[in-house]
Amino acid sequence: MRAGQAARRHRRAQLVCYEDWIGGQPTAYQWPSFDENSASSMCYTSGTTGNPKAALYSHRSTILHAYAAALPDVMSLSARDSVLPVVPMFHVNARGIPYSAALTGCKLVFPGPALDGKSVYELIETEQVTYAAGVPTVWQMLLGHMKPAGLRFSTLKRTVIGGSACPPAMIDAFREDYGVEVLHAWGMTEMSPLGTLCTLKNKHLNLPAQEQMKIRLKQGRTIFGVDMKIVGDRGGELPRDGKTYGDLYVKGPWILREYFKGEGGDPLVDGWFPTGDVATIDADGYMQITDRSKDVIKSGGEWISSIDIENIAMAHPAVQMAACVGMPHPKWDERPIVAVVKRPNMELSREELLKFYEGRIAKWQVPDDVVFVDAIPLGATGKMLKTRLRETLKDYKLPSV
Repeated sequence: MRAGQAARRHRRAQLVCYEDWIGGQPTAYQWPSFDENSASSMCYTSGTTGNPKAALYSHRSTILHAYAAALPDVMSLSARDSVLPVVPMFHVNARGIPYSAALTGCKLVFPGPALDGKSVYELIETEQVTYAAGVPTVWQMLLGHMKPAGLRFSTLKRTVIGGSACPPAMIDAFREDYGVEVLHAWGMTEMSPLGTLCTLKNKHLNLPAQEQMKIRLKQGRTIFGVDMKIVGDRGGELPRDGKTYGDLYVKGPWILREYFKGEGGDPLVDGWFPTGDVATIDADGYMQITDRSKDVIKSGGEWISSIDIENIAMAHPAVQMAACVGMPHPKWDERPIVAVVKRPNMELSREELLKFYEGRIAKWQVPDDVVFVDAIPLGATGKMLKTRLRETLKDYKLPSV
């Protein structure tokens, strides 16, 4: 007992008061002057489809990105907002929100390591957050905590969801159950990161809710400073008709020219950065990701979007999380299967979920199988790691028909 007391006294003796610690330091700071093209920060790609690579940002590119991100049709930040980026700083500087927040003078709230639904909800309420940004997996935990407890938001009005496609069921839950507007966003580490954000145009405001939803499900229009196009297999630009899909290319003043120390060689194609996404662009400029080029499933010469299959599964009330991957098939080249995590205390059979797809997707696009798993591997930024999921399922065999 005496030894314990002595140890506690020793620990107290090592404490230094913060005011005493800063008391002997200068009260003024002389900001350095340097070229705007000097390096300001470095972030690594998430490595969901390959080894992480470093993107180096300049002060100039970061400031330009902050200006564009704060515009009304993008994040629409102001000094009246309390902003919570539920994304880590190492994830593209928390999507650049700290810079746009400082630029506009809004309150900035950081969540720390506690990202479970209860902790995030209590932080939103305590700090009177009006605007939050995160990935779908975090919001699933938040909504999963709120619904059983009958909780409501008192201040939250908008949330930007990116990192992966937001399931329609989640958009409906936020809007209809809690009165929170969901804004789809898209970008990449190589883009600092914002490329598009989905807000409606004036002509869309009087459309029926179902028609508006078709627009909200898209990743949105380019923010000022970003150029975007889709190209075909031969490199030619494809029409903006909302139906034709191709490889998505971008360029702009805050978009990467090369990776740090030239890793991977020159990534650009005629000055454009190939994103690795497959997408459509409509006549109004709204872009929609149909899949990652490495995740899209080629079956019998036709393409199947893993995102569409995941979104349908996520609409089932017993599904907590779903990931679709392609599996080798002797006749059709590849066939989709869906890995599913069930909600706690809920039952769901393979046959029940496959039947759920009927009428929601073309028959030939329905997954060949459902694999129930305890968890789907996630990266540090909350994205599904399909490379690791495929490794887990390396011994899986498609069911014989």
